[in-house]
Amino acid sequence: MSEFGIFIVTLGLLSSVVQSLRFDIQSGHTKCIAEDIKSNAMTIGKYNIVNLNEGHPLLDSHKITARVTSSYGNNYHYGDHVESGQFAFTAAESGDYMTCFSVPDHKIPITVTVDFDWRTGVAAKDWSNVAKKGHIDGMELELKKLFDTVTSIHEEMFYLREREEEMQHLNRVTNSRMAWLSFLSLLVCLSVAGLQLWHLKTFFERKKLL
Repeated sequence: MSEFGIFIVTLGLLSSVVQSLRFDIQSGHTKCIAEDIKSNAMTIGKYNIVNLNEGHPLLDSHKITARVTSSYGNNYHYGDHVESGQFAFTAAESGDYMTCFSVPDHKIPITVTVDFDWRTGVAAKDWSNVAKKGHIDGMELELKKLFDTVTSIHEEMFYLREREEEMQHLNRVTNSRMAWLSFLSLLVCLSVAGLQLWHLKTFFERKKLL
């Protein structure tokens, strides 16, 4: 059975995240990258297998399967037996989005090197295209980038505050349930102890030992 390795990428306050990763995957194994993305945030990604034998075609056994899913199990991208691919979408719901790469199992173990670039938020925008469409100069483009970055930070702060409130509510509910469970466990233990004492007393009285 394939081992399941997960790389969790920790985000900062900025939602303008750029992830450029290069990692190895052994045949029969799976590696995943997870990212916390808020709803309505744009994200783009592209990946390719690093061909260590330049000038020669990539072997069919070195191709990978790639899948992008949300924390709710929705599929956003799927590439089966490919050597490269890309995806782009706007997150429909907030939560962890996971990109998983796997290499089929082979009798002779192989190692595949994958180059993966994942951009979210402000970093996912095509600023060169924005400059062409808006006919703006370099200074205005930088100001627009800064404005979008500040807006993104502001939205991220509210998003993190909402997540914190959800976690606090979950902790309160969990503590309440644990208190009731402890009380119920204590009640059961006392009831069992009482029944045991009653049974022993009845047994001794029947045997006329008391």
